[in-house]
Amino acid sequence: MNRKALFFDIDGTLFSEIERQVPQSAVLALKKTRQCGNLVFINTGRTVCQTAGIQMEVESDGLLCGCGTYITTGNEVIYDRRIPAERTARLKEDIVHFGLDGVLEGVEGCYFQRGESRMPMVNRLMELLKEGNAYVPLGWEDNSYDISKFCVVADRESRKMEFFATIEDEFEIIDRGSGFYECVPLGHSKATAVEAVLGRFGIAKEDAWVFGDSMNDLSMFQYSLNSVLMGKHDSGLEPYAVFTTKTVEEDGIAYALEKLGMLGKDD
Repeated sequence: MNRKALFFDIDGTLFSEIERQVPQSAVLALKKTRQCGNLVFINTGRTVCQTAGIQMEVESDGLLCGCGTYITTGNEVIYDRRIPAERTARLKEDIVHFGLDGVLEGVEGCYFQRGESRMPMVNRLMELLKEGNAYVPLGWEDNSYDISKFCVVADRESRKMEFFATIEDEFEIIDRGSGFYECVPLGHSKATAVEAVLGRFGIAKEDAWVFGDSMNDLSMFQYSLNSVLMGKHDSGLEPYAVFTTKTVEEDGIAYALEKLGMLGKDD
């Protein structure tokens, strides 16, 4: 059997957003498939500063972070694309001007406006990132940092379409639902990250498998010949899936790897 390269989303795929952990069944299954000679990569919309907890729980061969803006294999950074501090400063001004809020996501940390947001989703994000030690308390008035990507939240007071018109030539805008939008530099995606890693390791596209659940996984589902869909998922991914597994909480990763024959002959 040819060596496989397996690419896993985090939230809703490896990580249970209900139980706030990676199921032990998934940890053991990933360890076992690596022992079989397969390669395991984390492919996430999170920037690398948000992956410390996952790195402690899951053994992997590399991290593909920020929707393809930052890639490591082993201990080596092989790609790192950043939005310069000057452009980041203008983005902050426009987000505020058009009545949105959100989070700026960088390699070293994530940045919020100071104080409580009028948008509950932003406040929840801030608390989660504080818990994960990815929050940096510099505020948006500090213009010393660059970022990899950003997310904005819109409500009825926001002029989101006017804001999007200012960035559409530079960023892909991914609608995550409920007024939440992920903005990624054009030319970068989970698919470009997969392609870069396959080239790095000399692995054929037919030997790549991707695992995901939400619409920021769409690019890698469209790119891959072998896409595995979690039991709980966005319906927009369904046309591209070759296998649908169980939910995270139902040990979906271990179930998929066993059924797909990636845990060895005794399984």
